[in-house]
Amino acid sequence: MKKIILAILLIAVILSCKENAKDEPTSIDTVATNSAIYFGGDILTMEGETPNYAEAVVQENGKIVFIGSKTEALKKYQGKAKEIDLKGKTMLPAFLDSHGHFFNVGFTALCANLLPPPDGPGKNIEAVVNTLITYKDSEDGKYIQDKMGWIIGSGYDDSQLEEMNHPKATDLDRVSTEFPVVIIHQSGHLGVTNTKGLEMLNITKDTKDPEGGVIRRDKNGNPNGVLEEAAIFNVLFPILAKMDDEMAMKFLKKGQEEYAKNGYLTAQDGRTTPEQLTALKAGADNDVFVMDVVAYPDIALGTDYIAQDDYSPSHNYKNKFRIGGVKLTLDGSPQGKTAFLSKCYHVNPEGRDGCYKGYAVMEDSTVTNLVSTAFKNKWQIICHSNGDAAIDQYIQAVDKAEKEYDYPDHRTVLIHGQTLRKDQIPELVRLKMYASLFPMHTFYWGDWHVESVLGEPRASYISPTRDVLDAGINLTSHHDAPVTFPKSMRVLDATVNRVTRSGKVLGPDQRLTPYEGLKTLTIWAAKQYFEENSKGTLAEGKLADFVILDKNPLKIDPLKINEITIVESIKEGKTIYKN
Repeated sequence: MKKIILAILLIAVILSCKENAKDEPTSIDTVATNSAIYFGGDILTMEGETPNYAEAVVQENGKIVFIGSKTEALKKYQGKAKEIDLKGKTMLPAFLDSHGHFFNVGFTALCANLLPPPDGPGKNIEAVVNTLITYKDSEDGKYIQDKMGWIIGSGYDDSQLEEMNHPKATDLDRVSTEFPVVIIHQSGHLGVTNTKGLEMLNITKDTKDPEGGVIRRDKNGNPNGVLEEAAIFNVLFPILAKMDDEMAMKFLKKGQEEYAKNGYLTAQDGRTTPEQLTALKAGADNDVFVMDVVAYPDIALGTDYIAQDDYSPSHNYKNKFRIGGVKLTLDGSPQGKTAFLSKCYHVNPEGRDGCYKGYAVMEDSTVTNLVSTAFKNKWQIICHSNGDAAIDQYIQAVDKAEKEYDYPDHRTVLIHGQTLRKDQIPELVRLKMYASLFPMHTFYWGDWHVESVLGEPRASYISPTRDVLDAGINLTSHHDAPVTFPKSMRVLDATVNRVTRSGKVLGPDQRLTPYEGLKTLTIWAAKQYFEENSKGTLAEGKLADFVILDKNPLKIDPLKINEITIVESIKEGKTIYKN
């Protein structure tokens, strides 16, 4: 039976019962030793261009103090450190989440799971409706409804539903006509609400589409419940604003559990709202974090809520939390057909005629102003750009900002880059930009991209990791949780194999080797965070952040990588997850 041993207390307990907090039950590993010798398995250092192994690693007070032969390790530390035999398992540096939404992982963990198989029950609209009906009477369902006033589900995907279409308001009316219901698309860029929800939101036939969003309608012009981009964000942001301290700490607890059991000990909150930032800072102030969390507030929501002393130019953590820079979002999702492309979608979404290319979230001038604001303040900026037209917007803005401001080591990051064109890659090189790509799409939506979203040859070039890496760009590979679960081995599998749900290899020339794939999760991710001197490889002086796997990804059939189990996650010498 799996055992999560995360050291977390609800903030309500911390704030209102601080005097008695030491008597509360906790799952922290209170017997963790200050030093330990690890040996007896494949200890993969991730140092160098080719795989390097060590016989032993010694950690002391959370840092690596020795790496080398077992004989020498025992000679120096036997009797002073706990001896841990790996018994043939594989140890390597813990993974760094190069892009995800840490806070929302905790939030969606408390919502109804509507994901399609193999991650959830959402194979058709009937299953989605039945799951919501069951959920609304569950403990989590009642909790969310009581706190937020809505019945909420997350993860449905029209591309994987048998109907190949979105549920509509009338479908969700079967869940409830008394209470509002909202379900969030797996991409996070669309959603559906029931008739009660539309009424509460005052969305009618006469309601105009919001800037940067679309209210989908039936043939008579009436809203059908499906909301795109800004239209769904206008629903979700006010719901999340109802979050109280107790809920916030539940979300932080759930988020850490999900990341730790997948070997991620540095997590990213990649589009932080003001309310979420307040919660994350409160978590840090009350020592809730057992892993490092880096937030990137949404710059489009303003900069006033980023206090001057919140951002550390030296990239130092305070109680395992820091603001790493800012996040910009320029378009939607290709699988949801809201990404901003330069050429037509292969098959138009429902209700669209002609050469439909998706749409931008904002004008070019706004993009330029926001990127310039980041460069002026010397904030690292990471930017969600899925469509190649959105990537063009980002490149142009970075080009102008770099010419105007002296910010040499900006490590600006292109997030997703799904439809990155070959001719855009030299521009990333010229501007010294980093790329965090999303090859997990090849498994989850690869077939959909071929059949409906992009068609060939564009579909096979999605997330072109090989060309980006060969161009000399610092490359990372991410999960974008909660779009998908933060499964590190699924990320590695997709980066290496690019196999779709149907078994097709999508873009075989863009595959990486297993060792390169591991680099995207370790040292190259550490470099993206400006943390290559403390994380990403096993070397003396670095943090004792380790992950232990039951098999070595470099020594098995690459097609079996997704079956590898995370055995243990160790943060600065302390076990925070053990299988």
